[in-house]
Amino acid sequence: MELARSRLLVAAALFSVGFLVLAIRLVDLGLFERVVETPAKRDGSSAIAAARADIVDRNGVLLATSLRTASLYADPKLVLDPEDAADKLTKVLPDLNRTRVLARLRSPTRFEWIKRDLTPEEEWRVNSLGIPGLAFEEEDRRIYPQGRLAAHVLGFVDVDGNGLAGIERFFDRRLGGAGIAGAPLALSLDIRVQHILREEILRAMETFSAIGAAGLVMDVNSGEILGLASLPDFDPNRPGGAPPEALFNRAVQGVYELGSGFKAFTVAIALETGVASLDTVYDATKPIRVGRFLIRDHHPKARPLNVPEVFVYSSNIGAAKMALDIGGDVQRQFLERLGLLRAPKLELLETGEPIVPHPWREVTTMTVSYGHGLAVTPLQLTAGIAALVNGGRLIPATLLRKDDDVRRNMSGERIISPETSLAMRQLLRLAVTQGTGSNAD
Repeated sequence: MELARSRLLVAAALFSVGFLVLAIRLVDLGLFERVVETPAKRDGSSAIAAARADIVDRNGVLLATSLRTASLYADPKLVLDPEDAADKLTKVLPDLNRTRVLARLRSPTRFEWIKRDLTPEEEWRVNSLGIPGLAFEEEDRRIYPQGRLAAHVLGFVDVDGNGLAGIERFFDRRLGGAGIAGAPLALSLDIRVQHILREEILRAMETFSAIGAAGLVMDVNSGEILGLASLPDFDPNRPGGAPPEALFNRAVQGVYELGSGFKAFTVAIALETGVASLDTVYDATKPIRVGRFLIRDHHPKARPLNVPEVFVYSSNIGAAKMALDIGGDVQRQFLERLGLLRAPKLELLETGEPIVPHPWREVTTMTVSYGHGLAVTPLQLTAGIAALVNGGRLIPATLLRKDDDVRRNMSGERIISPETSLAMRQLLRLAVTQGTGSNAD
């Protein structure tokens, strides 16, 4: 009887020790209380954290939104057979690299991402494998429904939802604010204008076999940009595969000698300062030689031209002589007030710095009068021309929609008088109906 009791006690002790070892092992594996530090736990955020705010155009058309997707991660300590798991995963997710997956499954950590932003079908295929140690975490994936249409304005985010370019980067904190989902960010863009603008500059690129092009459409009275396109462009849904030249925003980052558009500034300065009137005549019968430079007209009339004719026929000779009458100091001060000699301000961090000539010599004054020797962004030229035609006020350019009350109370810095602005509107129209700008009609 004593022997049987002793054997029973020994067996009970062995079972107790066995269960204790098993319990310790289960705790170690995390089956009783798994503590896997996912990014959401690490950030202290909940599974129902607010999604990144939407971006819409001025009429409420959706430009960027966030959708819930599943991302696959592993707790390597729970993966019983990393080799087999890597084989199965790369079979159902063929875009994965087996070597990298295996390295992550063998990691000494408790958390390793395997793949982010799975499609529902991919999630189902992984689930059907039944591999222990794999799990999913819900994340937000940024979606751009319009594709390439406003890529350089919108920018894009990284896999963690952080803004890397464009509006997404500039307003990263505003769009990704914690707590309840934020109200949509309304841009000044009109997606209809944006579409037409992109089609037009795409057609121009094809016509002239150009390697790139840019265009802007701005409301001259409010500074709101209704369209901004740069080509080549990219798909913000897949920015990783875009070449560097496609990511470059030619409308805002690129600086160029923008040519005859600067004649509008030259004429405006001359009229505003009283250096010239519409009846003033400049001799454009022959080219001007300045040192090694020869200033000539591309559409020569070879005769004296009055101020409207200098502008309408785009005479470099007439503009250069007009600029000499204005003087380099006055010219430079006017361009400075227009914001053409400093980096433009816009709700994009990707902005270019003008290339300003130093020193500002007499030949500089002459060549800048028709847009050579000074490189600026297309955005700056557009904003400057807007100030010449809106009554003479410099209104800061913006990519944000303005309320009607704000639009009605716009002021801006006075650059030229309303009378000079009226004359410039008439001259610009004349250049279209009778001059070199007929394609704009």
